[in-house]
Amino acid sequence: MKSIIKNAITLSLMALPMVAMAVEKPNFGNIRVVIGSKSTGGDTYQASSIISEALAEKLDTNVKVDAVGSSAAFSTLKRMRNGSTIMIFHDQSYLGNLYGKRGYFDIFDEFIIGPTFAINPANAYLVPKNSPYNNLDEVIDAVGNGETIRVAIQPGGVSEIGFSAIKNAIKLKYPGKESNFIPVNTGSQSDKNQQLFDGLADMIQGSLTANEQFSRLPESDQKAMKFVWLTSAKETLAIANKNGFGKLSKEEVDSYAEPSVMVPMDAQSNFTFDKEFFFLYNKNMPKDKIEYIDQALKEIYEEGLIQPKLEKAFFVPNFRESKLAYQHLHQKNDKYKEILENITE
Repeated sequence: MKSIIKNAITLSLMALPMVAMAVEKPNFGNIRVVIGSKSTGGDTYQASSIISEALAEKLDTNVKVDAVGSSAAFSTLKRMRNGSTIMIFHDQSYLGNLYGKRGYFDIFDEFIIGPTFAINPANAYLVPKNSPYNNLDEVIDAVGNGETIRVAIQPGGVSEIGFSAIKNAIKLKYPGKESNFIPVNTGSQSDKNQQLFDGLADMIQGSLTANEQFSRLPESDQKAMKFVWLTSAKETLAIANKNGFGKLSKEEVDSYAEPSVMVPMDAQSNFTFDKEFFFLYNKNMPKDKIEYIDQALKEIYEEGLIQPKLEKAFFVPNFRESKLAYQHLHQKNDKYKEILENITE
């Protein structure tokens, strides 16, 4: 009897992998992942590479990440209906459309939203270390008292949404004074940094990962910066910020985010922003391929091997199945649309 039970258990265990991917595998061939960034050194490429490596192993096929930039990625994805090309990007994909940036579309109508898989909780705003402003409240009050604050951003997306949120908070507290909070439109992170170094901006959008090194410098150094705001929700930051970052302690990192720093969105709620990475598919991509990739991604996260890889790179693992991802991202889109409407009235 024991032998029969033992054999039954063995057969059941052998069958488990078969159950998980029981659907017949479609013929993928090689898969090209186009990303909305041209940089191979940024967070989009890094996150995409981590997930694509796991997906390639799961599907037993070649998956190549191609950093082509947003316009080329969208146009390529629109053309490729057979599933040989998929896309990875982040919130910029819908924010660009909200800001009316050329080359962006309503992704919820034009594409199929795939799963979310990671968050970069490092989105930040900084001022020079010798700035008279020590926190974001002081910046908002200065603008309300008539001072002009110039903020270096890359217009039309992730870089600008925090700027828009601060401008909205200024309008709520000091109606009519928000015009003193002005953007300095520039390009890459190095361009934004240079605006601060040259005294052409009073604040910049940056990130914990890219700008922490400058927070180590003495106040007398032209390149020295200090953080005034991390936009991530406290729940997100709590997952990533277990030991601090670089030379910043956990307590210091926490002090730049909610609830220590509050940016009102309206009378009832506080603004936060988590930069989330997710998949996009062609509207006419074969349904069996979409379902197979979605199932593969789900199993990758259930197995638990990818989470430490993401966390090591200061990403927060964040898997949502396609349907939930669509609902979640659409809600974010609507929330940020409301902010933009408030500051353009």
